[in-house]
Amino acid sequence: MKRWLLIAGRLIIAGIFLYAGYEKVKEPWLQFAISVESFKAVPDSWIQPIARILPWGEIALGFALLSGILTRWFALIATLLLGLFLGVGIRAYALGLTVDCGCFGAGNSGAIDAKWFAEHVAMLSLGLAVTIGEFLMARSPGGTAGPGLDRETRLQVASPR
Repeated sequence: MKRWLLIAGRLIIAGIFLYAGYEKVKEPWLQFAISVESFKAVPDSWIQPIARILPWGEIALGFALLSGILTRWFALIATLLLGLFLGVGIRAYALGLTVDCGCFGAGNSGAIDAKWFAEHVAMLSLGLAVTIGEFLMARSPGGTAGPGLDRETRLQVASPR
């Protein structure tokens, strides 16, 4: 897989998480808590911590993916999170719940419908492709050498300007 495709995919995923987190933190956390509650997927005692922490975690994950450090591990975390989001959406749809996804801020995401599924499957597919590609690059002779540093980062550190 071409390295620039992995970088482009990683940057797209980073942008998605940064945007999603930003849209949630710019509003009061209670609005996102209502979205979390509507899924009926966690106990009531978990709603407040999820609504307060998840948006900041998404922002941190976005910046981690932008950094290019430990990319295969952060890509794996992003992919697992995208898979979790898709799974929770499938469950809500199967139960016939009417929910506001809250994915990109309360009221901005719409209902869980065919468009929602297409978007989430596409994001998960991109995450899987980047994660698999990053792990394969790490195993290749010219790939990552060292504790999670990408080849470009390692070369920059090894040869200061």
